[in-house]
Amino acid sequence: MFEMLKQLLFIKRTMSMVYFMLSTLVLLGLSGASAADSSASLPAEREKLIQYWLDKEFAQSTLTRAQQTEEMRWLAKAAMPYQGMKIRVVSERIDTHWYEANTLAKAFEDITGIRVYHELTGEDDVIKKISTQIDTDFNLYDGYINDSDLIGTHYRQGAVFTVSELMADATITLPTLDLEDFIGLSFTTGPDGVVYQLPDQQFANLYWYRHDWFSRSDLKRQFRAIYGYELNVPANWSAYEDIAEFFTDHVKVIDGERVYGHMDYGLRDPSLGWRFSDAWLSMAGTGDKGVPNGLPVDEWGIRMEGCRPVAASVERGGALDGPAAVYAVKQYIDWLEKFAPPGAKSMNFTEAGSVPGQGNIAQQVFWYTAFTAALSKPELGLINEDGTTKWRMAPSPKGAYWQEGMKLGYQDAGSWTFLKNTPVDRRNAAWLYAQFVVSKTVSLRKTVVGLTPIRESDIESDLMTKMAPKLGGFVEFYRSPARTLWTPTGVNVPHYPQLSRHWWSNIANAIDGKVTPQQAMTDMAHAMEYDMANMSFQRADCAPKLSQKKGREYWLSQPGAPKSKLANEKPKGKTYSYEQSLSQWIGVGK
Repeated sequence: MFEMLKQLLFIKRTMSMVYFMLSTLVLLGLSGASAADSSASLPAEREKLIQYWLDKEFAQSTLTRAQQTEEMRWLAKAAMPYQGMKIRVVSERIDTHWYEANTLAKAFEDITGIRVYHELTGEDDVIKKISTQIDTDFNLYDGYINDSDLIGTHYRQGAVFTVSELMADATITLPTLDLEDFIGLSFTTGPDGVVYQLPDQQFANLYWYRHDWFSRSDLKRQFRAIYGYELNVPANWSAYEDIAEFFTDHVKVIDGERVYGHMDYGLRDPSLGWRFSDAWLSMAGTGDKGVPNGLPVDEWGIRMEGCRPVAASVERGGALDGPAAVYAVKQYIDWLEKFAPPGAKSMNFTEAGSVPGQGNIAQQVFWYTAFTAALSKPELGLINEDGTTKWRMAPSPKGAYWQEGMKLGYQDAGSWTFLKNTPVDRRNAAWLYAQFVVSKTVSLRKTVVGLTPIRESDIESDLMTKMAPKLGGFVEFYRSPARTLWTPTGVNVPHYPQLSRHWWSNIANAIDGKVTPQQAMTDMAHAMEYDMANMSFQRADCAPKLSQKKGREYWLSQPGAPKSKLANEKPKGKTYSYEQSLSQWIGVGK
C-alpha cells in the first residue's frame, strides 16, 4: 500500500510538472521572449517602476545605481512567465518581516507583476504550518521563512526542495545572488554539502546592559565596597548574579524610578521553550566543546554517534538531565524570582521584549539583537544627545560549567524554505520573491530597517561604519570572528518540531513549582528519547537509535559531557570593561 501511495504521488507530481512546462511554453510563446533572454526589453511602465523603487526605497545599497537597475531588470524578465500569479508566503513576526510584508512585497509586485501575500504569525505557528504541509502533502504556502533550527529535520526528512536544486535552474536564479556573501550559509547547509535554506535574517542573543549606569562613579564605588570587584561587563554568571542583586536589592531607585537587575519571562507558553532550546544550556556549559553545537554531546544534551542521535538522558550518555542542565534551570528560576520586575514570571517573549525599553532594567543576560532597532528609538529616552545609546551589548557571560572551546550562545537564522509538494510554478515564483528580498539591491536597506544582517558586504559597508557608534556594539559583533561562536540549533536535533515542544511544558512545570528542576529535566529527557525511538526518516542511516542504559554514575565519571556536579557552582565574580569585551570578540580565532 505504501509503495502504491508513493507511485500515485510520483504521478501527481509528474503531471503537475508537465502541466507547468506546457503552460510556461504557452506563456513564452505569447510573450515572445524567455526569462533567460537578456536582450528582451521590458515594458516602459515596468522600467519606470524599477526606477521609482530605486529612488523611493533602495538608495542605500552596496551596488551602484546601474548595477541595481541591471539586477532588477533581470528579476523582472525572469518573472515574465509568472506575471499575474498570486503566491502566499509566511514568516514570524519581527521588524524585518514587517518590512518585507508591508513594503518589499509591494515593490516586488510592481517590478515583477507577481502579487505576494506575505503573512506574519508566531514562530511556533510557522513551525506548525510547515509541518502540516509536509505531513498532509497539501500546499498551504509557496514559501516559508523557517528557522535554520530545522536543518536536522530537513536534512533527514527529504521534504525540502533545496536551494541547491533551485539554483540549478539559471532561468530563475539571480546571477548576483552571491551565496558566499551570506554570513549564515553554514547554518543552512547539511553535512552532505547541500544548501537546504537561504538566510533571510539573522540575530544573536547577547548580553545587554545600561552602560550609563555602569559608568557612574557612585554606583561603581558602592558595588566595589559590597562585592570586592569592579562594576563592569560580567564575564561569568556569578558576576551577573551579583550585579542583578546589586541593582535590585541595593540601588533600588534611580532618578526616582524603581529599578531591577534582571529581566526575563516565565509564562507557560511556547516562547518559554525558545529561551532554553535557543542555547541557554550551552551558556551554562551543559554540552561538549566544539563548534557549531558541541560533540559528541550538543547544547540540547543530545549525544551523537556519527550522524545518529543516541541519547538525551544521562543514563544513556546524554546531558539533558545532568548537573549542568539542572544548574541552568535553577539559575533561571532564581534570577526570575529574585531580581526581575513583578509580573515578569507571567510574561511571554513578546511582552518581555519591550520591558528594557521602559528604562528601569539594568541588564539582561540573554537579549536578542533583533531588538536593537526598537531600543534605538529616541522617544524611549535611551539615546544620548550625540545619538549614541545609553545601553550596550557585549559577549554573553558564561555559566559555571562552560569551558573554552564551547559555543557561546545562540544565533537565529530565519531562512527561506521551499517544499517538494509545492507546485513548481508557485515555488519558482516564491523563489524569485525570496531572492528579491535578499538581493544586494535590497539587503542593505533591509538591514538598516530591521538590523538583522545576512550579507558580509552589508556589514562591511561604509553605511554600517557610520551607524556603528549609535548601535551599541551591534556592528562590532557582526564584524568580529566571534559571531561564528553564536550558532543556531544544528543537525544533531533530528526533528525540531517534535522535540522542541517538550521544552516549554517541562520548564514551566519547574518554574511553577510543580516539580523540581531535576525532575523537570529528567521528564523531558525521557520524553525526547521516547520520541526519538519512534522516528523514521527518508535518510534512515541518520535516524535516531537509542544507546543502551549504563546508568548515571557510569556516564558522570567519563570525560566531557555529561559533566559531574561541581563542588562550587558560584565561583568568584569576574568582570571586564566594555572595551575589553569588544577586544575579546575581535581576538577570537587569532
